[in-house]
Amino acid sequence: MPNRSERFRVGVNYWPARTAMGWWADFDHAEVVADFARIAASGLDSVRLFLTWEDFQPAPDEVDREMLDRLVTVADLAGRAGLAVVPTLFTGHMSGVNWVPAWALGGSDRDDRFRVVSGGRVTRAGLRNWYADPDVASAQALLAGEAAAALAGHEAIWAWDLGNESSNCVVPPSRSSARNWLERITSAIRTADQTVLVTVGLHMEDLEEDRKLGPREASEACDLLSMHGYPIYAHWAEGPTDEHLLPFLAHVTRWLGEGRDVLFSEFGLPTYRRGDPSGERARRQSLSPLIEEQAAAAYTERALVALHRAGCAGAMLWCYTDYDSAIWEKPPLDLAVHERSFGLWRADGSPKPSVAAVAAFTGAVRVNSPDDYKWIDIEPDEFSLDPRVHLPRLYRRYRKSGGT
Repeated sequence: MPNRSERFRVGVNYWPARTAMGWWADFDHAEVVADFARIAASGLDSVRLFLTWEDFQPAPDEVDREMLDRLVTVADLAGRAGLAVVPTLFTGHMSGVNWVPAWALGGSDRDDRFRVVSGGRVTRAGLRNWYADPDVASAQALLAGEAAAALAGHEAIWAWDLGNESSNCVVPPSRSSARNWLERITSAIRTADQTVLVTVGLHMEDLEEDRKLGPREASEACDLLSMHGYPIYAHWAEGPTDEHLLPFLAHVTRWLGEGRDVLFSEFGLPTYRRGDPSGERARRQSLSPLIEEQAAAAYTERALVALHRAGCAGAMLWCYTDYDSAIWEKPPLDLAVHERSFGLWRADGSPKPSVAAVAAFTGAVRVNSPDDYKWIDIEPDEFSLDPRVHLPRLYRRYRKSGGT
């Protein structure tokens, strides 16, 4: 059971408006200061950020010291702003693109839904599977250890995330390979910093399919579980603003993960502004639905209430800001129109209505949530045999039971 005096964290996933995934290579100290001040002033208490793999590890045996220095600087700035930090390793999958260093290409793994970008260019090359390729796994352990050592004992670091929706890059060939990888990377971090928490960024598809690294495997190595969920991507949800999907996913994650605490580290909606010609145009162009800003704010408030009530360790919005139109021609924003407008703030720094919904949770503490799971009528092993059928079916039972 969570300690009732423990904070319910409400945070945000961070990329700058000006650079998006080009942030680390085009680093602007003043920009980060201003962004973190804006985030903290809104009542948010934490930021999840992402170490672009290619920038931080240009070669398998080399970790870029300048990037590590920038990472320490970011942690320092977060600490001064009163923000906790969750750095995410091996990014990897991000916003519909797999960003992979050239030395980690040349394998046969790829998900054809997602473009691969390396060296600033889209490539058709496959990925080397780091769960099966010992050389890539060794390189990852090197980066994990060096990054953790750089931030060891830092007051701003809350937890390390071992990857963002990594199953969209490669899938472990077996559960044993997933467990071995988890053990190797978590050991590298804990050797450098014995006190820091560790999680791994799972997402809804890791529940919809058996991808060999799910909540059960993660619970054996991690201190807390993470889950990402978006009703706009769930055909079995009750519409794009169905907030009940989120606590359901959190409960299923906790159930499959042996009762481990759950951080809901991604949720949000792409938006448009009524009466704004560019927003209306994007709405017509986007293959995914865009939600009017006021409706998105109402969803944000309901979602935070639901995740808090579900006993989560915290909830983190996707994402900090919309992106500047100057980078819309670059991946992923060139094709993924909806990724341009997930922000709590617009690209010009003005707040969307959802920012006000965050303030109500400033200082909230965690709650105990009963885990009777009366709506679950199968065992975890049975669930894993056909998760694509069982997950929507259990959701219908959850909603019928009045689950929150």
